[in-house]
Amino acid sequence: MTIHGDHPFLPPESERSPVRRLRGRLPSPVGLWTTSYAGERAGLTVSSMLIADGEPGFVLGLIDPDSDLWETLRSAKTAVVSLLGEGHQQLADAFGYVAPAPGGPFRMLEWIDTEWGPAPVGVTTWAGCRLVSDNPPELGWALQVTLEIAHVELAADTLPPIVHRRGRYTVL
Repeated sequence: MTIHGDHPFLPPESERSPVRRLRGRLPSPVGLWTTSYAGERAGLTVSSMLIADGEPGFVLGLIDPDSDLWETLRSAKTAVVSLLGEGHQQLADAFGYVAPAPGGPFRMLEWIDTEWGPAPVGVTTWAGCRLVSDNPPELGWALQVTLEIAHVELAADTLPPIVHRRGRYTVL
């Protein structure tokens, strides 16, 4: 067996989508979207997202239509969107399904059950949200999911945020 630093399933650079490579050069926030329905929890790391200010505010994200998150969110109609900070890289990888998480990623830390879904303990910034439509438009490979922000938690911002760029996390 050989251990190397490259991703074992990553196609050669010449075979990758130029649009995806362009997007990968933009620094993106690292968010964790979580929800629960009928006792089942689901979550997904989402870096293709933005927050629109207003009354109300909105979170827009690109979500894989085949993800457990989408299936559960569609039923629950609510979610927690957490912004991850330094030290949460392993959590982001586990919820992005690119790193192992024995017993599942929800076992990696403690959670607070809120009316919008599970919120991770130790994450200082999160929003409780409501799904705007359970039939969002398709956008490329993903669904363009829109959440209305109903509640915002802003504790002391002690951890620098992590961003995703070119397949790697970095701290601002």
